[in-house]
Amino acid sequence: AKVTIDGHTIEVPDGTTILQAARMLVDKNAEVDAKIAPPTMCYYSKLKTSGGYCRTCIVKVAKGSEKDPRPMPKPVASCRTTVMDGMEVVNVTSPEVLEARKGVVEFLLINHPLDCPICDQAGECHLQDLGYEHGLAKTRYDFSRRTFNLIDIGPYIKLHMTRCIMCFRCIKVADQITNNRYQGMLFRGDASEISTYIEKAIDNDFSGNVIDVCPVGALTDRTFRFKSRVWFTKPMDAHRNCTKCSGKVALWLKGNDVLRVTTRKDKWGEAEEWICNECRFEKKDVKDWTIEGPRHIDRHSVISANHYENLASLKLDIGKQQKALSTKK
Repeated sequence: AKVTIDGHTIEVPDGTTILQAARMLVDKNAEVDAKIAPPTMCYYSKLKTSGGYCRTCIVKVAKGSEKDPRPMPKPVASCRTTVMDGMEVVNVTSPEVLEARKGVVEFLLINHPLDCPICDQAGECHLQDLGYEHGLAKTRYDFSRRTFNLIDIGPYIKLHMTRCIMCFRCIKVADQITNNRYQGMLFRGDASEISTYIEKAIDNDFSGNVIDVCPVGALTDRTFRFKSRVWFTKPMDAHRNCTKCSGKVALWLKGNDVLRVTTRKDKWGEAEEWICNECRFEKKDVKDWTIEGPRHIDRHSVISANHYENLASLKLDIGKQQKALSTKK
């Protein structure tokens, strides 16, 4: 099926979603801006049945197909809508879509605390990115927000439920890549929360992967908690012989100290391969690993070169102004 997204056409297999087609378009054509691929908060390509919860990936279908060219009346979730031959989709070129996405972001931020200065996820947080690109400068919400106490849901994982956006990724990880799932969604509506069954501790060889799939700072690594800002660390590709997983990881170093170990992530922020808890939490010595070399990380959010590309020229202008003032004196 041929589909056109923001003026770029690609042919994809039948059954491909609009979101998958947009990502394929970006992957195949280096000249296409990656922003034509809608942002996601709940969809994760490696987790079955993920997506359809957050609505950040909404797009407008301007033409349904060659057989039925009528546009779809409302924006649709691109992660759940399959392409049809001749379909035309608009994303970043549609003011209507951008306005609707701004509303979605506002809803996501209603109960989300402004914890960025103390949150370990800051600097690589997808909600931070989304808020920067599409959020409002001020909140219009004046009512009390829901809050939860911090919980240790295992020896290595801290749950900060107040930051959770209910993306369901961690539940799907527990369902699909671990032997036993102890955590899940409790209650309904505004009272919904992620928790464990009768406060059981999560103890599974692959449970640490819930940290990597969490798009916000709701699930954090207790061994890395408050140790360093992510932009002060140096990511390195490394591997070791592991009987439980591939052993291919990203090490985050500060000097010669291994501050944390994570999965290697692709350009969409998704894990390339799942890793075990032994590699993630217990191997924190450089000697445990074979270092392959520096890992290219697309530094996004508050530390993105793209977001602050004019910072250097701004500093230069300020320097010139200060010099001019000192000359006058």
